[in-house]
Amino acid sequence: MEKKARFVRREFAPREVSSVSLALLLAGVLLLNALLYLYLNKLYTSSGRTETDPSLCPFGYFKFGGVKNCSPWLSCEAISREVRKLKCVGEGAVKKAFLSEWKENKVVLSQLINPELKEDFRHGLKMLKALQSKHVVRLLGYCEQQFTILTEYHPLGSLRGLNETFHIPRYKGLNTWHRRLLLAIDYVGIIRYLHSSPLGTLVMCDSNDLDKVLSQYLLTSDFHILVNDLDALPLVNRSAGKLVKCGHRELRGEFVAPEQRWPYGEEVPFEDDLMPPYDEKTDIWKIPDVSNFLLGHVEGSDIVRLHLFDIHAACKKEDPSERPSAQEVLDTYRKVLALLIREAAMPGTREML
Repeated sequence: MEKKARFVRREFAPREVSSVSLALLLAGVLLLNALLYLYLNKLYTSSGRTETDPSLCPFGYFKFGGVKNCSPWLSCEAISREVRKLKCVGEGAVKKAFLSEWKENKVVLSQLINPELKEDFRHGLKMLKALQSKHVVRLLGYCEQQFTILTEYHPLGSLRGLNETFHIPRYKGLNTWHRRLLLAIDYVGIIRYLHSSPLGTLVMCDSNDLDKVLSQYLLTSDFHILVNDLDALPLVNRSAGKLVKCGHRELRGEFVAPEQRWPYGEEVPFEDDLMPPYDEKTDIWKIPDVSNFLLGHVEGSDIVRLHLFDIHAACKKEDPSERPSAQEVLDTYRKVLALLIREAAMPGTREML
């Protein structure tokens, strides 16, 4: 009897261990899913990001750095008295940007350099004031009479330098498919915000080539993206039959959307009055090209591209009405991120079960 009892124990012990292992595995999967849910919920409300931001102040006020209280936007007098220019850090067609100092804080003072573009400057200031959110660079003050704008300084600069930034030793560990996909989500989130902004549907017109697009955005020290240049944001108003045209010159190249190109062939000289207007779907056409740059060429980035293939193909539809909305693209990006995080966290789990 003793031998039989021992035999019975030997026969069922593996099954008991197997049951315990399975229970532990299932518990681990449930815990991992719970953690993934919490992570993605945080992502949707932070980097994915809701429009409200605890660091934002009421209209006409700002705070940044370690300051807890909101301060009113700096006036002409305050800018002249308290802001000290240090050096030029950038120049565009409309403005020149100077690294400056205000109360021991680094800031950026932008000044109009072309008097013929005063209206562009005023439009950019109007947009900057109205669109203050976590998607837009923080406004600290302005002087409309002197055509100056004061904004927060971001030392990593524009997105044009992204790859160089990732080569800096302290940031090399962030050069992953995950971080890069989060940046792409930030970018699409900005486009979605502009297309459904408090002012209506806005089109990002300063975007005729990839380099120009990248120059419009800043990379923050915690690796998020902010739109910085809002000088060319025309409004689409479908109910009023109002569409837009990005400038008055002919646009060429594969980067711009088909509807932005002269439709009458080389034999007909370009005339702005004959050029048909278009809507915000021009921004959608450009998303795959910008995202391709943001995803870079790191381990895992090709897998991300594979998962984004269908939505990117939809973005490149010749007919603008067949392209997805920015919200649809953003939703797809988030779903791909969730899927890839789950697969990375639980490799082979399906086979084990």
